[in-house]
Parts: sequence; structure tokens; C-alpha cells
Amino acid sequence: MTTTVTKRAATGALTGLALGDALGFPTEFNDVPSILAKFGPWRAMELPRPAIVTDDTQMTLALGRGLRTAMDRGHLAPKRLERPVREEFVEWYRSPENNRAPGDTCLRACSLLADENRAWQDASQVESKGCGANMRVAPIGLAPGLSDEQRAGAAQLQSALTHGHPTALAASDLTAHAVRLLAEGAEPTGLIGLLRSYAYDNRTRYHELWLGDLWRRAQDPSPEHFIARGWDECLEILGRLQNAVRTVSPETDPCLATGEGWIAEEALATGLLCFLLFVDEPLTALRRAACTSGDSDSIACLTGAFAGAHLGADAWPAEWAERIEYRAELTALGTVWDA
Repeated sequence: MTTTVTKRAATGALTGLALGDALGFPTEFNDVPSILAKFGPWRAMELPRPAIVTDDTQMTLALGRGLRTAMDRGHLAPKRLERPVREEFVEWYRSPENNRAPGDTCLRACSLLADENRAWQDASQVESKGCGANMRVAPIGLAPGLSDEQRAGAAQLQSALTHGHPTALAASDLTAHAVRLLAEGAEPTGLIGLLRSYAYDNRTRYHELWLGDLWRRAQDPSPEHFIARGWDECLEILGRLQNAVRTVSPETDPCLATGEGWIAEEALATGLLCFLLFVDEPLTALRRAACTSGDSDSIACLTGAFAGAHLGADAWPAEWAERIEYRAELTALGTVWDA
């Protein structure tokens, strides 16, 4: 039996993601002094009642459903993934449940994706590297049986459906890769080094099979130049993260070290920082992520995905996990991939 099956990494990651999202929902758009004044000491923050999530979890589930549909139909390939994920994103866009302060990029892109005759590349917002693409990418890192090329291509394609900036693509790829590494038992102490190596190895690799001519929309001289811009921004923030893990006090706002998380590479780095500061204390990691001056729900949602992939489903107390919105769907998806 593999460690992934034993610890139920997929269930753990999806549950942690939603818990972080719900914990950070009330604190988003507030600075740290305001959060402390309203909720008390950050180490004692409690899960809200009811434990309502945001568009971060909703879009993770949309991607998860689309990915499951695509994989049920056979070998994962670009067209096979794009169609059901696009349909799920449009359905989310039109849903009355889509009332949780979703990002402008997702709304704009999904409204364009609703036109079935439009090439998805013409809906992609190539100037946007908001965190909306990597906050939802965890399912790509959790689905079993994908090759490295499929995982990278799928992570970048799901990003590009809405956020087509090369940094959004690279950050999504890195986020899925981090989730996969942790689910498979990689040591957190070596994680940043593994991610930096991955970024260097992929720096000029443009996944044309998955992305088509997306790069042309951004006016870059070549596809390699286009994608390298994204990897270079991610490499820069991974360097800052490596320094922060060694020097940052857990008592200070993590956003001061690695950014507020509104943009893709900062959300990845600050979510990882909160996880790495409290590797064996997943609830403390979530609370630290939720008590931040930036995009608290997205930072905490990424922190929860990393912690849950690393520690598995038992990382989360039942009293919290059972109260989370969309609990049944999160568990059903996790169970399929853990099996």
C-alpha cells in the first residue's frame, strides 16, 4: 500500500483547501490589526459558523469535476480536458451560488467562454496573473496516473482558460507540482529546492500541444520568450521564500516577506511560507494564513492544500471537517482519487 493511499492525501488536500478558504473568508480585505481586533489572538481563531467558502473552493470543485469527466473518457489530452472544464467554469459563472466576491478576471473570461464558437485562447485574459488560477489547481496535483507532461500541460491549460499571463501558467504548474510532491511523500524541508529545480528545467518549455497559439496574444517574439517571463517571476519569488523560511518570525504577517497574494506567484509563495512555518501544526498554519494583510482566503486555501497533501485527511479535526460547506462533494472527489 502506498503512503498516498494510507494517508488519503487527496481528501486531506481538498478538505484543507476548503477549511483555509472558510477561515480566510471573513478576514480577506482586512489588515492584521483589524483582524486581531475583531477575532482575537490569531492562534486561537475558530472556524466560522456556518463554515462558508468562497469562489476558491467552488472553482476547485468545478475543475475537479471537469478533470474527473475528462479522465473517465480516456487518456487525458488537451481537447478532452478543455471541453468539460470549460463547461464547468461557465456553469459556475451562471450559478446563483457564484456570489462570493469572485475575481474580475474569472468573470470576464467565463462570460467569453460561454460562447461555444469562441476559441478558448480568445477568452483568455493574457494580461492577468491574478491568483484565481493557482488557488483552484490542486486537483491536477492530486489526480493519480498522470505523466509529468500531462500534469504540467493540464495545470497550465486550466489556468489559461481564464488567466493567460505566463506567470499565472507557471505558478499554476508549480502549485500542482508542489501538491503532487507532498502527496507522494516529499520532505517539506527540501520542497523549495525541488520547486526551483523544476522551474529551471521548464523555464523555456512551452506546451504547444496544450496551449496552442496563446503566446501570440501577448505580443512576445517567441513561445519560449513568453513562458520564460512567467518562470523567471516564479524563480524570483521562490528565492525570496527560501530566505523567508529561514528568517521570518511566525508572529509577523507573512505577506511582509513574500507578498500579499493577490497575484499568482505571491499567493503560491505566501501559502507555502505559512505551511512551511508550521509543517506539523496544520491548524496553526491555516490560522496564520488567514490572519494576513493580503488575499487571506486564497493564501489559506493554498496553505490548506499543501498541509493536507502532506499530512493526509487525519490532519483536520472532524469537528471542523464535518462542518465545511460542500463537504460531501469534496469528500467524494477525494475518495475517488485516494482509491
